[in-house]
Order: sequence, then structure tokens, then C-alpha cells
Amino acid sequence: MRQTTILVIGTADTKADEMLFLRSVIESQGGDAPIMDVGVLGDPPFAVQYSKHEVAGAAGSSNAQIIALGDENLAMSKTAEGASNLCQHLYHEGKIDGILLLGGTMGTDLALEVALALPIGLPKLIISTVAFSHLIPPDRLSPDLMMILWSGGLYGLNSLCKAVLSQAAGAVLGAARAVQKPQFDKPLIAISSLGSSALSYMLTLKPELEARGYEVVVFHTTGQGGRALENLAAEKAFVAIFDFSLAEVANYHCGSIVNSGKDRLENAGLAAIPQLVAPGGLGIVDIATWQARSPEQQTRGYHAHNRLIASISSTAEEMADIAQAVAHKLNQAKGPTAFVMPLKGLIAWDREGEPLHAPELLQAFAQSLKINLVPSVKLLELDAHINDALFSQQALAIFDAWVSAGYIPKGLKTYHD
Repeated sequence: MRQTTILVIGTADTKADEMLFLRSVIESQGGDAPIMDVGVLGDPPFAVQYSKHEVAGAAGSSNAQIIALGDENLAMSKTAEGASNLCQHLYHEGKIDGILLLGGTMGTDLALEVALALPIGLPKLIISTVAFSHLIPPDRLSPDLMMILWSGGLYGLNSLCKAVLSQAAGAVLGAARAVQKPQFDKPLIAISSLGSSALSYMLTLKPELEARGYEVVVFHTTGQGGRALENLAAEKAFVAIFDFSLAEVANYHCGSIVNSGKDRLENAGLAAIPQLVAPGGLGIVDIATWQARSPEQQTRGYHAHNRLIASISSTAEEMADIAQAVAHKLNQAKGPTAFVMPLKGLIAWDREGEPLHAPELLQAFAQSLKINLVPSVKLLELDAHINDALFSQQALAIFDAWVSAGYIPKGLKTYHD
């Protein structure tokens, strides 16, 4: 059997010492570590397995043409295209088991592009001077990306950055040896939600769908969960989506950092994936607990969930605007789309008697939604709360009807018919 192969990617002209160190660590642990050079101007002081010329060629260009662009951003973007294409080819040829990328902002920009081009289950780790930074927008993050902060890694090796680099090398090598890649033995269904103390429909939906022979994946809609859902929807990984938590859509619309990017709630529709949608989690906007609130935010209801995330109350005007934005996204859908509108509440804490009970917010959302949705989007209004059994029952009834109509493939039954 061949050794576990981790492709090391970086600018070999400026990061030669670091890349050679990474290779030595991986090899010392019994792995193989070919190097891909994504530099543009300089030449590496050692032999690489995949040269900058091969990278440029994979983008339908040449290194000279990339240099001739005369702009470092354009040059690195074109190089990122070539690196992504070449990595995809190597993956499909079965030649790599994981990737390890390193760089500052320039290298990180390229690394994010490469990681997004590769499927979930192929370990991918970025060593970056801007790891976890708000410079990185949610839509640049692949669903299973690992990152480590490259402390002390600007110029050359030192004992501090060696500690970081060696951890990264060991982590990605170990991940490549231990990973259990998705098998997709059953049709895959996505459900979006918050924690069960806020939204509990998945406690009913998941076992019901599994009994029908589907595999169910629940995404936590606190930013990166919705991002992973969108990335996988764009790859048509799901046969159906129960997108019942739209907190990230509201957060993006209201300028919160707790969001999944501007295309949240769009990729399933564009991929013609059948989707059932509901406005779970709305009525509040999430903010960072550690971030100072504006004077206007200080006049609203406020709850600190923990030291990371807090929430402020929405306004009726915001709810109407969010409904319009949701309708605009769903109106573009190319596949079956239904919106289930629970008229008695959207989160555990907005029931009558609870602190977020605000019927005017529900009314503002429901009215705006009804005005803005096109007839091709089925709208079902329910005299129920989103956490009531009736809501889940109605969602399953629509799903079952779509299966009977052939919009969704039948599941692989796990029980006797």
C-alpha cells in the first residue's frame, strides 16, 4: 500500500524553509509530502513535485501570462484557479489523501479557494497568519476546513513557529489516516435548526425521515452551520432540505457578523433541490456578546446566551424587510418549494407568556411574505407554533406528497413495510 500522501501547498520561493520543514515532519511520521509551488515571480531553491508552470497550465494560462497581468490580486486569483483545478485532478486520480496549505493573507486567499474546490472528507488544513480572522467571509470557508494560527511565521523558522507547523503536519496526517469519508449509502436530507431548547422540530422529523430510509444531517444555524449547508446544497448533496431556521438570513440582512454570507437560502433553489422552508429563529438578531452595542441596540430587548453570542429584539419593520428578502430568494427557486408559516410563534421564547412574545412581529413577517412570494412557492399558514407537533406533521405531509409525485427519490427503508 502506498504511503498516506499530504500535498503541501505554498509559495516555494518565499516559504522554502517552512515547506521543507513540513515535509520533513510528515515524512518522519511515515507519510509522503509532495510539494506544489504556487509562487508567481520567484523560483524555488529546491525541486518541487508540482511547479508553478503546471499550476498556471491548469488554469489555461502560463506563468509569463500571469505575471503580465501586472496586478498581484489578479495574479494570485489566476494561480488559485490553477491550483484548485490541479488539486481536483490529483484527488480524482487518487494521488492525495489530504492537503496542507500555508501563507499570509495572500497565501490564505489562495488556500481558501483550493479548499473549497475539494470535497468534504478530504482533510484540508490551512496554516495562516490570519486564521479565524473576520477578514475571512463565511462564504470562503469549506464545510470541513481546519485552520491553525501561524504564530511567529512571517520570516523564516523559529522554535515558536516550528511548534505550530509540526502540529499542523501531524494533525492533517492523522486526519487523513483516521477520516471516515461520507458513503452516501442513503439519500441525504438536510435540516437547519438551532439548539433543541429553541427549536425542537428535528426531534420529530429526524426519526421519521430515518424510518423512511433517509440519512438526516442537522445544521446549527449560527453562521458556519448555514454556510456548510449552502456549500453542500450547491454541490447537490441533498435530495431535500427542511430549511426551518432562518436566523442567519435575518442576521445578514441586519448587518450581524453571525451570518452565512449573502447567498444563504439560495443554493438549494438554484440547484432545483426540493425545499421546505419556515422562519424558525426569527424575531431576534444575533450579535457578538463581546461587541459593544450601539445606542439604538441598547433600547431593544437583550439576552446574552453566553460570552460569544447574544441576541437583541427585532422590529416589525425589520421583520417585514426580512420577509421580503426571503421571498426574493425563494422566488428564484427552480425546484419544488413550500413555505410553512406557523402563526403562533417561531422560537421557544416567543410563545404567549414568554419574554419574546410579540404577535406584531409575526404579523409583519407573515403579511410581507404573502405579498412578495410568487404563486409557484406553496404557502401554508398554520395555526400553530413552530415547535408544535402539527407543524412537523404538516411538513412531513408535504414531503411525503413530493416523494409520491417523484420530486424526491424514495428512501431506502430500514424497517419492514
